[in-house]
Amino acid sequence: MAGQIIPRGKGTWLIRVYLGRDPETGKREYHNQTIHGNKKEAERQLTETLQEQNRGHLMPGTKRRTIGTLLDDLLADYRINGKDYKWASLLVEGKLRPAFGALPISRLSSDHIKRYIDKWKAVGRANATINHELALLRRAFKLGAQCDPPKVSRVPRIPFLEEHNVRKGFFEHGDYLKLRAELPEELRPLLTFAYYTGCRRGEILALKWSQVDLLEGVIRLEPGTTKNKQARVIPLAPEVWESLKMQRAIRDEKYPDCPCVFFRDGKPIKQFKDGWASACQRAGLWTGDEKTGRPSVLFHDLRRTGVRNLLRAGVPEKIAMGISGHKTRSVFDRYNIVTESDLKDAARRLGEYMAHRGTQDDESAHYRHTSGKASVAPDSQNSSKLLI
Repeated sequence: MAGQIIPRGKGTWLIRVYLGRDPETGKREYHNQTIHGNKKEAERQLTETLQEQNRGHLMPGTKRRTIGTLLDDLLADYRINGKDYKWASLLVEGKLRPAFGALPISRLSSDHIKRYIDKWKAVGRANATINHELALLRRAFKLGAQCDPPKVSRVPRIPFLEEHNVRKGFFEHGDYLKLRAELPEELRPLLTFAYYTGCRRGEILALKWSQVDLLEGVIRLEPGTTKNKQARVIPLAPEVWESLKMQRAIRDEKYPDCPCVFFRDGKPIKQFKDGWASACQRAGLWTGDEKTGRPSVLFHDLRRTGVRNLLRAGVPEKIAMGISGHKTRSVFDRYNIVTESDLKDAARRLGEYMAHRGTQDDESAHYRHTSGKASVAPDSQNSSKLLI
């Protein structure tokens, strides 16, 4: 029998539904629930429970398994697929496992998520940081649901917080020129490339000469080497082409065995935080005093700048997204920042248009006035002829 109602005293009933055998232990497993009320209420609850089972929300094995096993599978997925395992491991072991690891899969509720959010909001954690952790938790449940047989009967609803700390920095061309003049020699080509293409930092640092076609003036990013795993072709603006041509000449002369486009002493550039900060300070792109201040521009601001420059140059949005590697419109729109100077430029253009339009309207009125006088006699004559 799939389900039954067992009396447990006056006004008390036990709902029991057979779920099947645990796929690992082979033992029979039941879903038990105590109902207080009359028998009709117990029957109604049994019907709802059976419907939940038919929808796949009640499965054998979920009571024994904990969320910790899902987190293990999540980290394995990151490792196997070459994702950022170190970053995921820090969040899982430092935040998610202590909070959810021992909890049975079937018992995760909205209250658990709310308590987790309240805990970290109370100590000043940013919404975006908490969202990253919750996204990993949801991903763990999705992987469990995709297993065969499934380890998860349902993927719980895990809401995300609104993010109000989205950075909106960008480079004006003058800032770019000042910073380029102050950067160490090996970082200048990197800055130029990022400023014109809007590529991600990781994509730039991983770029190989085998991907660069100076003859055709393009760079080809193979599938799997980009964040969204899709191939891209990036056209090279003249300044970028000249920069890479010089970079190639240096490589061929001094470090012929170096496969990376951007290098320091013949070795791939991995970090440049100190060089960036000191150059920003010399270029006047700095907030606060020398000891407590920090750069007012980040390297990632170049990505937003690249998107904005492409659109300002009249490049269609779809092509601009293909160059920058944005897969979704929501993120792309967030990077397409309208600045105060953009708004002033729009007002200036509107004023020029209206002034030009006013001149055209005056000329049209003058033309209608003069042409109307010249046509009175002919029109009158024609009308008289028609009346005769």
